[in-house]
Amino acid sequence: MAKNKTWSSWKNSLQLRLTLGYALLIAVLLLLMNTYPLLMSQNLMFRSQQTALENQALLIANSLTTADSLTPETVEQALGPLDELDVQRLLITDEAGLVLYDSDQADSSAGRYALTGAVVSALEGNNAFFGRYDGGSFTSSAALPVMTRNTVVGAVCLFNEDAAQGALLQQLQGNLRLISLVVCLAVLVLFAAFSNLLARRVGVLLGGIRRVRAGEYTHRVTMKGHDELVQLAEEFNQLTGRLQATEARRRRFVSDASHELKTPLASIRLLTDSILQDETIDRATTREFVGDIGQAADRLIHISESLLSLNRLDEGRTVGREPVAVNAQAEKLCRLLSPLAEEAGVRLETALEPDCVARCGEEDVNQILRNLIENAIKYNSPGGHVLVSTHCQGGQVVLEVADSGVGIPEEDLPRIFERFYRVDKARSRAAGGTGLGLSIVLDTVRLYDGDVTVQSTLGEGSCFTATLPAWTQEEGEA
Repeated sequence: MAKNKTWSSWKNSLQLRLTLGYALLIAVLLLLMNTYPLLMSQNLMFRSQQTALENQALLIANSLTTADSLTPETVEQALGPLDELDVQRLLITDEAGLVLYDSDQADSSAGRYALTGAVVSALEGNNAFFGRYDGGSFTSSAALPVMTRNTVVGAVCLFNEDAAQGALLQQLQGNLRLISLVVCLAVLVLFAAFSNLLARRVGVLLGGIRRVRAGEYTHRVTMKGHDELVQLAEEFNQLTGRLQATEARRRRFVSDASHELKTPLASIRLLTDSILQDETIDRATTREFVGDIGQAADRLIHISESLLSLNRLDEGRTVGREPVAVNAQAEKLCRLLSPLAEEAGVRLETALEPDCVARCGEEDVNQILRNLIENAIKYNSPGGHVLVSTHCQGGQVVLEVADSGVGIPEEDLPRIFERFYRVDKARSRAAGGTGLGLSIVLDTVRLYDGDVTVQSTLGEGSCFTATLPAWTQEEGEA
């Protein structure tokens, strides 16, 4: 079973596909290397033979054109002044193809008809050349017509066999085969090393992916070099780091959420047990306990609603793209929260620049302003003040909520937007906070490609600034 699994893995592996691809490429290259040079060399040698034979045949044909008709005597007389020809055999025929002269004395064909393809073509008034390479030598023949007053009176046919050129071509072929063998072996060795290295590096990545899939988010892939696989390993490590951070945040979120839900639930359980177990409890105390239970239930509802809001933001819900009068929302919320501010002894003021219209959802603006203003009131000091201001800048609507409260320590500033994070846990719970408001503000603003910043001085107060895209006139006309 393991053997079949190994074969199946190898059969579908990238290494096998690369091997087959390179093998096919090498085979094609070697085929071209062992055929194209040989064919070109053969053609070159045939052209050389053709030129040499045709030049000699033309010389002989020109020497025979002085005779009105060709006879063995006129042929002998015309060939006399010529130097010894560099051919193995010379045939001269009359206009009927009868051999008048044959330089091969051992096997002379004089007096017989030589109606070969080359001779027939020459007697028809055409130049003819035929060549053949049999692996050991080049055999070639050239035939030209003998013309007298534009009339074919005979043909000259030359035959030659070049064993030296054939041996040279065989040597070239042997050298090409040796070079091909050396190249093939070198490429195979290099490719084996390359494919093995590639397989190991891919295996490292695959092993890392499997370990991370199993939940080992601390695992990192180490790979040397500067190629694409190293870049892929770096991207993998960054992705794993983000997964690790996300998992850590998830666990902390679950732990904090459980703790936040446990506190009001424990209060409800304690108060109900007190009512049920104490038979002598009076009506006023019962009403007080029931009121505390109601407050704990409200806290549970508040936490649940905040968690649902964050869940919708995490799921990437569709955002609103409508004109929202930010000033009207700010004024409405200030009126609604003025009783809370009066109860805390905090003065609530506004400084709203006209024509601040944001391109977003009305409920989202309400959510952002409510959380920022409520926090500014809850974490303020008696006699303090909260200033809500708006203005437009660079195609954005800027919302600012400044307070004269307790401020935030510098070391806590980077974490105040984390879910369930509190600077002063005791005061936050006493004020009814869940530690989710600023997280909701940040996630909501980022849905619209905006941002939230904070400036704070401990003991003097804080200023939160949120930006949203402004509604433009072009969008209104569209």
